[in-house]
Amino acid sequence: MSDTFDPDLPNIDAPAIGSPTTDPVPHPFEVKFASRVDRLPPYMFGRINNSLYQKRRAGDDVIDLGMGNPSDPPDPVVIQKLNDAAADVTNHGYSKSNGITNLRREVASKYYRKYGVRLDPESEIIACLGSKEGFSHMCLALMGPGDTAIIPSPYFPVHMYGVILASGNVVALEVADPDKFLRNVAYTCENLTPSPKVLIVNYPHNPSSAVIEPDFFVEVVRLAKKYGLLVIHDFAYADVAFDGYMPPSFLAAPGAKDVGVEFTTMSKGYNMAGWRVGFCAGNSEMVRGLGTIKGYYDYGMFQAIQIAAIVALRDTEAYVLQQSEIYQGRRDVLVSGLRRLGWEVTPPKAGMFVWAQVPEPWRSKMSTMDFAMKLLEEGNVAVSPGSGFGAAGEGYLRMSLVENEHRLRQAVRQIGKCLSASKSTTEPIGT
Repeated sequence: MSDTFDPDLPNIDAPAIGSPTTDPVPHPFEVKFASRVDRLPPYMFGRINNSLYQKRRAGDDVIDLGMGNPSDPPDPVVIQKLNDAAADVTNHGYSKSNGITNLRREVASKYYRKYGVRLDPESEIIACLGSKEGFSHMCLALMGPGDTAIIPSPYFPVHMYGVILASGNVVALEVADPDKFLRNVAYTCENLTPSPKVLIVNYPHNPSSAVIEPDFFVEVVRLAKKYGLLVIHDFAYADVAFDGYMPPSFLAAPGAKDVGVEFTTMSKGYNMAGWRVGFCAGNSEMVRGLGTIKGYYDYGMFQAIQIAAIVALRDTEAYVLQQSEIYQGRRDVLVSGLRRLGWEVTPPKAGMFVWAQVPEPWRSKMSTMDFAMKLLEEGNVAVSPGSGFGAAGEGYLRMSLVENEHRLRQAVRQIGKCLSASKSTTEPIGT
């Protein structure tokens, strides 16, 4: 036998292995998931989605106020540009994972025009396959076992589970009172060991529609520098605001680029949800880290979509403003209708949702999930139960503004009829 071993040659001196004399004991083949998957809870909205699907299969006309999925189309000029770009055979190859140069330049132009923020398109902006993908991969770039992120509560699910999938830990702080939220951030950093690494903020907030003023982000930057926090601001509803309110950009706060990044999206104001176009902008090292992760995971978005997105950013500001006015009209219809039913509802200043407290006696009689199922099963109106956004959401419903005003009025009538038919008190619920 040779004194040297070559792994590329067969080992002809190895003894033959005889056939087993008995068959192995049969057992089910088992697929074991990674621990990160096992940490995920059952999907909270699965019960509602399954019932919604079954009712629609049966022919029921269900008004869906659950998901914030825009029902209006993009500006026709954007669709036409997509058609033209898709017809160009040079646009069908792999694209750059960080986005084509002119798209990143257009994002920089919008930031300067709207917020007075100067950004380097080469090092401080990256295109994402929707902001949700970018956020999740940013968590992978920044976090690992033992790292902790502070998130708002109630929370949009990806803010919680993007951290968990990156093997991080979560501290959720209630978001309704901005000053209290900031005090709790400072308290957590002072008392938790090891100190949190990442601070995630989200204004206008989903699901509660809470908003802040620019001085909030000045304090966020101060806290980040004091405690060494990396900041991620989810600015998904930057383009949907009402009554003259202007959602502030985190990056407009002095020193913001030193400590964090901001995610924006074209899903909401531009009605391009299915196109999956989002952006991360800000701290160049954090952007570089995200780019490193994305370089291993994807080849960027379809170049024709990027070209159409350039046109949308450059030429459709009036359309985006008009879309906010449409959402404001829907908000007014839904809020006034629920108030006529006796609900206590605060009109949101921004976003695509009304965050409504479940009225009595239902709030005391049943869980938010059961109340949402009641509206679906008996009223043919689908809503998102607040408990799907964490314990702080219990007692509330999130109702989206994606249906037109006529359908929203019909939804209110169906809710009123559903609750009136089964009320168990002598107090009127409303008509």
